Amino acid sequence: MFRAVNLEVRYGEVRALNGVSMIVSAGEIVTLIGSNGAGKTTLLRTISGLKKPARGEVWFKEIRIDELPAQEVVRLGIAHVPEGRHVFKNLTVLENLRTGAHLRKQKNEIKKDLRTVFEHFPRLEERLGQKAESLSGGEQQMLAIGRALMSKPAMLLLDEPSLGLAPFLVWEVAKIISDINQRGVTAILVEQNAQMALSVATRGYVLQSGKIVLEGTSEDLSKGESVQKAYLGG
Repeated sequence: MFRAVNLEVRYGEVRALNGVSMIVSAGEIVTLIGSNGAGKTTLLRTISGLKKPARGEVWFKEIRIDELPAQEVVRLGIAHVPEGRHVFKNLTVLENLRTGAHLRKQKNEIKKDLRTVFEHFPRLEERLGQKAESLSGGEQQMLAIGRALMSKPAMLLLDEPSLGLAPFLVWEVAKIISDINQRGVTAILVEQNAQMALSVATRGYVLQSGKIVLEGTSEDLSKGESVQKAYLGG
């Protein structure tokens, strides 16, 4: 479904990504783990069209997308849930969800997908008329994911969805990601919480200083000594 080929991304003279290549098959959850500044967020921003690479290629469903504007990437079926949620705090929950469907025209399909979002997040349905700023951190994260789902994505990019959440909510978010995946949505998950990420992902890549230094199945990575020491507290 997706592949990145030899990506180099710069911020001025600083190389944030240096020769990154990866693939994601339809139906997978693939996680990117690594310390702060490793290049994980930059990679997601490059995939979604928010950052242009200096070198390399990004392909989605056999279409090259690294030169497309971000709205065209969304139209092709990639939705990005950014770090920090970035919900529209002065809009209601329902208005936020509708912004996720702004490129879509089929009203009946939009209504159906709204029902699906409420199946994943019943608390959002209870708070439809509330402004997003009145929601808890966990509810705002659910809203950010729900808004992305309203674009009807084939692939979801999730950047630190558990950041700042209470431990019990971290595992609730993990379950929601698994449920979404089981309904046919492929996902790339960036997470500081490597234990959570590896518990839901099929495979993973470890980034360090803008390079992929390890890749493998989640089981193999979680058993690896270097990953245990650096990211799992082993």
